[in-house]
Amino acid sequence: MLAWKLAIRFLKSGRLQTILITTGISIAIAVQVFIGLLIGSLQKNFVDRTLGSSADVVIESAIPGNPVLQDTSSIISVIENIGGIDSFSLVADGNAFAEKELAVYLRGFDLEQIDALYNIVDSIVEGSMPRVYGEVLIGQELSELLRVSPADTFTITLPGGDDYEITVSGIYDLGVAQVNESWVFTGIETVQTIFSYGEEITGIEVTTDDVFEADSIALAIKEEINNPDVTVTNWIDENEELFQALRSQDISTYMIQTAVIASVVVAIASMLAITVLQKSRQIGILKAMGIKDREASLVFLFQGFTLGFVGSIIGISIGVGMLFAFTTFVTDESGSSLISFYIDWGFILLSWVIAIVASTLAGVLPARRSARLSPIEVINAG
Repeated sequence: MLAWKLAIRFLKSGRLQTILITTGISIAIAVQVFIGLLIGSLQKNFVDRTLGSSADVVIESAIPGNPVLQDTSSIISVIENIGGIDSFSLVADGNAFAEKELAVYLRGFDLEQIDALYNIVDSIVEGSMPRVYGEVLIGQELSELLRVSPADTFTITLPGGDDYEITVSGIYDLGVAQVNESWVFTGIETVQTIFSYGEEITGIEVTTDDVFEADSIALAIKEEINNPDVTVTNWIDENEELFQALRSQDISTYMIQTAVIASVVVAIASMLAITVLQKSRQIGILKAMGIKDREASLVFLFQGFTLGFVGSIIGISIGVGMLFAFTTFVTDESGSSLISFYIDWGFILLSWVIAIVASTLAGVLPARRSARLSPIEVINAG
């Protein structure tokens, strides 16, 4: 295509100018991508560490003094038909005392489902998951307070005074001291037996595909259940300030992206406007030779596209490299990275597309200006 060939030729003829503009675009996109990915990584790490020790949606009994959940089968049917749910687990839990003095929270799960909720297997620092009745998984802080290790036993005392001896199968660290000090994980049958629940449960814990949709999913579940004896809570309503802080991070990312794209558009538009002036005589001659206004306009749109395409690819590569360097070399006192290296490919793709579209559109005004050039006037002026 003639317009494409001319666009490349014009970029090559002003090589220094092209290099400077491409470099500027690359730096701008690199900063945008780095900050966007850094904020996303910080957010993901924060969400994982903060919400990793809690479910997104919790369904429990609303009957005072009766922790057992009613009509469980119909509730499960509702959950299975609600969109946006990643996984759910039946729960039986209750409060007790360890060695008659430390308050603990016994949490019984289907051990095949628990990892989808809490990623507990990867959090085990010693020992293993419970396998049989009476085995439990305790937190690192609680193990230090009780001075027990895997294979040791200790006594659980219920509020009514009954004692049960249980065995430590493993020790976990979920990164939250309050959880590590009090939560005791075990199989659901163990808790059902200790608290005399029979085959009943006390709740259902749900994780969602998108943690920021937990409130709408909880509302949908509540409306479908339509039972005043059942309460449905979610982490967003329980942590409104945290949710607003996370949303503020998203807004800041969009503001940064907007500012960077605006600077890219101004830079490219300015460069192409100068090109129109510099190449006006050539354009006039080409028009006199029969090139159409449409093709003359496309020359500058193609230049904008090319600059955006090349600059954004280089910028994205630099931005990802900066994030990798940050997560590799910025560490805490123990030498561990402050945040995990996480790439949001959706954000990168969006940034790339926006950069290319904006760069192409930056050529619109220069393109319209070139289309209005009169070949006779330009040649005579030359």
